[in-house]
Amino acid sequence: MNKFLVFAAILLLPYYSLAQKKSDALLSEIDQTIENNSFYTQKKEREISQLKSLLKNTHTPISEYEVTQKLYNRYNSYQSDSALVYARKNLKIAEKLNETEKLNQAKLNLITIMGTLGMYKEGIDALNSLKTVSIANLKGSFFSVSRMIYGQMADNASSKQEKEKYQLLSKKYRDSCVNFYPVNSISYIIAKADWYLDIKKQDEALDLLLPLFPKIHQNDPNRAIIAYVISQAYKQKKNRDKEKKWLGISALSDLQLSKKEYISLRSLAFLLYEDGDIDRAYTYIKRSMDDAVLCNARLRTYEISKMLPIISESYQQQNETNRFQLVIFLISASFLVLILLALLLLFFKQMKKLAAAKKELSLANDKLSELNSELNIFNEKLNLSNNTLSEANFLKEIYIGRYMDQSSDYLGKLDEYQRKLNVLATTGKINDLVNTVKSKEYIENELKEFYTNFDKTFLQLFPNFINDFNTLLLPSEAILPKEGEQLNTELRIFALIRLGIKDSAKIAVFLRYSISTIYNYRSQLKNKSAGPRDEFEERVMQIGKTEE
Repeated sequence: MNKFLVFAAILLLPYYSLAQKKSDALLSEIDQTIENNSFYTQKKEREISQLKSLLKNTHTPISEYEVTQKLYNRYNSYQSDSALVYARKNLKIAEKLNETEKLNQAKLNLITIMGTLGMYKEGIDALNSLKTVSIANLKGSFFSVSRMIYGQMADNASSKQEKEKYQLLSKKYRDSCVNFYPVNSISYIIAKADWYLDIKKQDEALDLLLPLFPKIHQNDPNRAIIAYVISQAYKQKKNRDKEKKWLGISALSDLQLSKKEYISLRSLAFLLYEDGDIDRAYTYIKRSMDDAVLCNARLRTYEISKMLPIISESYQQQNETNRFQLVIFLISASFLVLILLALLLLFFKQMKKLAAAKKELSLANDKLSELNSELNIFNEKLNLSNNTLSEANFLKEIYIGRYMDQSSDYLGKLDEYQRKLNVLATTGKINDLVNTVKSKEYIENELKEFYTNFDKTFLQLFPNFINDFNTLLLPSEAILPKEGEQLNTELRIFALIRLGIKDSAKIAVFLRYSISTIYNYRSQLKNKSAGPRDEFEERVMQIGKTEE
């Protein structure tokens, strides 16, 4: 049985390692986001500044209502005092518009931010005033806000009886949310999942939330809420790794949206504290406290204040332990340094004796190095000569074989051509004989075949010649044969140069051009060189060297 357990543990080890790497990557991303806090804060402030500028240039009540509501949404969970200011401005504008739905929405916004600021009495009074008002399609939002504010009051209750009373009211309003939110809306799914968790049906909650999460945009505030509810489902299932993972996803979303009022990072800090990751736990809980204070989220500040001293004390103890270990390390290092100094003194005399011998050896080595350098230079020259000779022999063998075949072929063609002329002469077809003799077609065809054979043979020897040649030219001056050609005139000239035929007169005879034409071609291509003009033909001679 024990052997089986060990075997199973070995099999599961790779999966555990992979999960650990993913968890570490998520925590590292959270660390980086906290470090880059100013980037996300500046982004948030730019959005708010743009809305404030838009509000200054807005002159109609309906536009003012829409902009102040957006400003409230931006400040909500960011700066509660400013959110309260714009919630009240939004309510005043809604009263002027005298539209029931807008008025009720503005009141719900005001009640929400009152709950965040701990203004529970004012929030409850406003809720009670709303009960007598027809709120139509805002009933789901009404019950959601009611549930939220009673939940906050339960968390902040001073006695067990009050806590239980407010918890019952919060659950009652939560159940009403499910009945009045549009089915399959995000708010409905979150409320339904929360209801499932309340009755310990974690799998049903996960079946609702897990398919929904990938569809939620990165900038949607609901992303953090859904991830947090998923983490609570895994918490009920006693799956600590997945609870921590989804708390991390929720916290990352909160931080990237520059929220200051949240719960996920605080909860994650406590899990890390229990896991012994004290440094991260302290960083996360301190950041949570700083954000809660900045937002003026009183309930969150109160909740964090209960945990902060515990984690802070462990953090200080760890620092003390680290400092003690550092002192021990420094003492040990100092002792080792003293021993090292003593050894250095002992070796110093030996080093003096060795210095003289090393000096003599160095002089001998210098002379040997000079001889080696000279020998290397000689060997390089010899290798270059051998390579050049080998290449020349190789080219000669290829071309001698090819042109022996071609000469034999030409003799056959000349014999056939002679017989053709003899037939024309003996049959008295003098005009045909004269026309045939005067015609250049035969010569042109033979030249064409000759150049084709030359191109084919050359490209067999240097298959990458065209590409390598174009790399020596400016990118805009590349030379490419036309369709059906293997080499054109320019490429053929430098193919001959690559074969060692550098005399323009010989190239002119070979290609049936004037010497001045060949000279012009060579000059033009040198001017198009990507490197020094004087080195162009020498670089052409290096084409194919590595391949051979």
